[in-house]
Amino acid sequence: MSHHVNDPFSKYGMLALIIVCVLALLSILYGTQREAFSSFLNNEAGKKIEVPVGPYYKVTRVVDGDTLVININGIDEKVRLIGINTPETVDTRKPVECFGKEASARMEDLADGKNVRLESDDTQSTRDIYGRLLNYVYLEDGQMLNRKMIADGYAYEYTYMTPYKYQKEFRDVQTLARVSARGLWAPESCNGKK
Repeated sequence: MSHHVNDPFSKYGMLALIIVCVLALLSILYGTQREAFSSFLNNEAGKKIEVPVGPYYKVTRVVDGDTLVININGIDEKVRLIGINTPETVDTRKPVECFGKEASARMEDLADGKNVRLESDDTQSTRDIYGRLLNYVYLEDGQMLNRKMIADGYAYEYTYMTPYKYQKEFRDVQTLARVSARGLWAPESCNGKK
């Protein structure tokens, strides 16, 4: 005669074991995917676009995260980077915005005192309403500052009136920065809010 013991632990224990296994598997898959995505993002952030041919100019001052002073043929010109906007730090009419100081500091690290090449964009004006030159700015190693600031989470993609040459690419790297919670997209910083 067999005795059937009704062991509630075996039924619930098996269910708990299955749940733990599924969660462990999902955790492993998530970690692997996150690593792969992070690796992809790092490659994207440092991706080099074809650098325009032309002379190098010296960055003499960083105004903020999206504006530089560059010495062009002996004249210091303010240059506004096309396609990006960083949180405000210098506009006296506005308070310093979340992540503005970090964006300015990052631009200083990347560009202050460096030699850069400039690329204009036929779809945009030569100068903005404040008289600043509008350009894409390239470091000597080939990285475009405009793109790098967005990809690293220090700037938002910004379209002023009409689409520009690298708009799609800038929007794509912004999405990658947002999804991976880089810089101003991180919950502990601004969480993407201006």
